[in-house]
Amino acid sequence: MQNVNHSVHLYPPSTRTLDKNASEDIQEKVVAALLLCCGLVSVFTTFGIVIIIFQVTFEFFQEVSLADFFLDTKWTPLFAERHFGVWPLINGTVLTTVIAMAVAIPLGLCSAIYLSEYAQPKVAAILRPAVELLAGIPTVVYGYFALLFVTPVLRSFLPLEIFNALSAGLMMGVMITPTVGSISLDAIKAVPRSLREGAYALGITKLEAIFKVVLPAALSGITASIILGISRAVGETMTVVIAAGQQPKLTVNLMESVETMTAYMAQISGGDSPRGSLNFKTLYAVGAVLFLLTLALNIVSYWISNRFKEKYD
Repeated sequence: MQNVNHSVHLYPPSTRTLDKNASEDIQEKVVAALLLCCGLVSVFTTFGIVIIIFQVTFEFFQEVSLADFFLDTKWTPLFAERHFGVWPLINGTVLTTVIAMAVAIPLGLCSAIYLSEYAQPKVAAILRPAVELLAGIPTVVYGYFALLFVTPVLRSFLPLEIFNALSAGLMMGVMITPTVGSISLDAIKAVPRSLREGAYALGITKLEAIFKVVLPAALSGITASIILGISRAVGETMTVVIAAGQQPKLTVNLMESVETMTAYMAQISGGDSPRGSLNFKTLYAVGAVLFLLTLALNIVSYWISNRFKEKYD
């Protein structure tokens, strides 16, 4: 027997390899630092906005009591007889939002169901960008379309005022439809094919499978899309400024003129109120209410998405 010695020779890495690895590590750290800075810019910007809003809001409440702000039913800060009750603005915001969602929810969900379950791939590839194109139209165009076309058409058979909540809400609903439809479509497509096939194996129709299996499985995403749509409607400005009017009032009549929180903020931002005046501070007080309202909606949307999210293997 001849013994064969197998020896393993370990060669240290060359200097060139070490330099290359060190250079790559430095590049990775630099990129990570740049990405961190980009993320911190958005965080610090948000904190700066919040600090400024609530700082001026605090100054506002040193001159106007919380009781006057939340219990009064009139909003006339620009009149000789001043009232600072925010409820008329909240009423106008809620009224136009309800109308908008009454349009956006059925249109968005129906378009999502069709594109996901019925449309051929080639048709869906054309229709989905066409629907999402609605989100790219400037909101001022929606406002003028509501004022110059929708309102005259509706006034032919309804006793509408020239500026009214109905026309503004209808156009807001069309504008928000891509938001509801796109997110709902992604949620429906995320439902595994096996659930559909199992439903068909039980002998139920396609329509029954959609409403009894697919939509319940995608409920978290659909609910989140609706809440995000509500947030978009609450924060909409130009459409309601142009089409809904600037008459803050407590009413549920869709045919009357109303004023939303964003419309009032746009009115004050025009520059007629001196900086530091009480009228100027109302801008931040209303903005703080709007901020808290949209923040609450986004928190609810995030909670629902995580609470009812379905996980499949």
